[in-house]
Amino acid sequence: MLETSARLLRLLSLLQVRREWSGPELAGRLGVGVRTVRRDVDKLRSLGYPVSSLPGAAGGYQLGAGAELPPLLLDDEEAVAVAIGLRTAAGGTVHGIEESSVRALAKLEQVLPSRLRRRVAALQRHTVSLAAPAVRVDANALAVIAGACRDAQRLRFGYRGKDGAGSRRHVEPFGLAHTGWRWYLVAWDVDRADWRTFRVDRFEGEPALGGRFPRREAPAEDLVAYVSEQLAVAPYEHRAELVVHAPHEEVAARVSRTSVSITPIDERTTRVVMGASSVVELGMWVGVLGFEFTLVGSPELAQHLRVLGERFGRAVG
Repeated sequence: MLETSARLLRLLSLLQVRREWSGPELAGRLGVGVRTVRRDVDKLRSLGYPVSSLPGAAGGYQLGAGAELPPLLLDDEEAVAVAIGLRTAAGGTVHGIEESSVRALAKLEQVLPSRLRRRVAALQRHTVSLAAPAVRVDANALAVIAGACRDAQRLRFGYRGKDGAGSRRHVEPFGLAHTGWRWYLVAWDVDRADWRTFRVDRFEGEPALGGRFPRREAPAEDLVAYVSEQLAVAPYEHRAELVVHAPHEEVAARVSRTSVSITPIDERTTRVVMGASSVVELGMWVGVLGFEFTLVGSPELAQHLRVLGERFGRAVG
């Protein structure tokens, strides 16, 4: 009996790890015959687990979604990852999930083996956050927006602009972007007939769902680069484009994607675009970039950099 129960738990764990399994694959993992696998699957079904059979010569199985959430089996690393994620969510950027995160964490820590509980506690106890206070968004609103992106449903919502002015927006949502402390919605603005990027914390009230729409072509091949350019360049009067003589990975490790937009050119060079309120401020950001670069266009910035170069040269003799 104990052997059968242990095998059922092992079978359940396998079904949760991968979407589809053939009967022979499961039999090989469990060290039993295909007929035993079929009997074990029937036992899981009798316990309420929605295991469906897949057609085909070899046959197969898939764990589907049921009316209730079944118990999840986690290995050591997965359990630690979930515990840390729940602790982070309890004080994160999404408002409304703190209490549920704490409840879920309490349930998980209650059943964690002592060795794993010590690992999670040690990480929590000896870690401090130096991040700036995050702008929090409503969990329900975020779920509505994500669902609208998934199902291609229009959204209507009140929106407070950068200047504080309110407006009503009617959009076709494309996707959400998270910078680590702010959430942004990329959407086609129906009334303005153009793509827009909206800060979710500036939504006023819960967004309302509308009708379905045919999906548009993405505003850019790289959505991360698109959002980055909207945040780092578009709002500013002055901009600079550089060809940086360094690989994309090295540049990405040195800069914030909310401060500059970066895209790879080839294995050795990277396109960097940045914005600022003045040419003087642009010169400062270019100066602290830390790589060799070639300035593209922008004669006004080029002249400012020449003046800076002469000044620095005189300063060091």
